[in-house]
Amino acid sequence: MATVTFSSPAMKRDLTVYAVAGDRRTLLSVAQSNKVPVNFECENGECGSCAIKVDVLSKKLPMAMHLTEKEKTVLKLAGKINKTQIENAEVRDEPPPWRLACQYIVRDEEILVKF
Repeated sequence: MATVTFSSPAMKRDLTVYAVAGDRRTLLSVAQSNKVPVNFECENGECGSCAIKVDVLSKKLPMAMHLTEKEKTVLKLAGKINKTQIENAEVRDEPPPWRLACQYIVRDEEILVKF
């Protein structure tokens, strides 16, 4: 079971929800089903409007989810991640701090999502 806490100035207070780890739903889908106002436009990783900052809160080692080529390009062009962070995600399984909510698959960990 994954624990996801959403935090944003657009919300009255933080909201913590549970998500089934590995069910292949995106973080954007989890947000939508819980009425969390994460911005989005295209839902396919091309526009970058759903960029989120993810902090791992669990004491387990963080688990990076595969970055799609679209996500790498969009986040790099937006200045959210750099080449070293991409390499660390691919080689060391270290998740970068910024992701796209429409591409992020929830894993079995406790995370804080800021947007």
